[in-house]
Amino acid sequence: MAVSIDLSGRVAVVTGGTRGVGAGITRALLAAGAEVAVCARRPPDHPVTAAGRTARFRPLDVRDPAAVPDFFAWVRETYGRLDVLVNNAGGSPYGLFADSGPRRAARIVELNLTAPMTVALGAHEVMRDQDGGGSMVMIGSVSGTRPSPGTAAYGAAKAGLDNLARTLAVEWAPAIRVNTLVLGMVHTELAPLHYGDATGVAAVSRTVPLGRLAAPAEAGDACVFLASDLAAYITGASLAVHGGGERPAFLAAAQPPADAPSAEGGAG
Repeated sequence: MAVSIDLSGRVAVVTGGTRGVGAGITRALLAAGAEVAVCARRPPDHPVTAAGRTARFRPLDVRDPAAVPDFFAWVRETYGRLDVLVNNAGGSPYGLFADSGPRRAARIVELNLTAPMTVALGAHEVMRDQDGGGSMVMIGSVSGTRPSPGTAAYGAAKAGLDNLARTLAVEWAPAIRVNTLVLGMVHTELAPLHYGDATGVAAVSRTVPLGRLAAPAEAGDACVFLASDLAAYITGASLAVHGGGERPAFLAAAQPPADAPSAEGGAG
């Protein structure tokens, strides 16, 4: 039997929801029937639409702690409630930690950890006393679960974000569920900046057990699930959407002798 998720009548906010992964999440929520407000520092070149419906944009720099409460006051005044927050805004340029300097590292942590804290608090003010509570989804990364050379501050921030979600899931239960979506590599319009041309993307894709990068829509589908009643008993969880992670390097490096016993025969 097919399972469909209907979020009609629910209100969602997606930070950084105008491009890349955020736009994929926004489109999935729109397609599921939710009213969606998106925020970013700059307006999108084109409105984010899906299923004949359009997300409403309002400018916000999530790093501005004075502006965040005003944004959620606008959400309350405009929609009357807030059911879903997707804490998506974030990112980091590549740079070895010793070459980056403390100021750059602090800015990256601010965007990927401190700002989501502020946003979560703003959403909590709307969700905590309303009927049905709410659901928050933190957009994490595999960089927070394994070594992250070239994005050390980003990986540290994402590890902290996952811990924050687990803690808030306890502090804010039972009214508000808080989960983390742990993403691997996603094929967005920014993919060439990270992986190069089509040949580079194909080479990187071969390191993923499922053989490809995720599509933004697949991150969106996972968010819709976590926001829905199907996940009503899921909180404090980390859902990995990474295609199986990365193939262990030793599999390519190992050169067993030709007469080595097979796995079926055993090794000892």
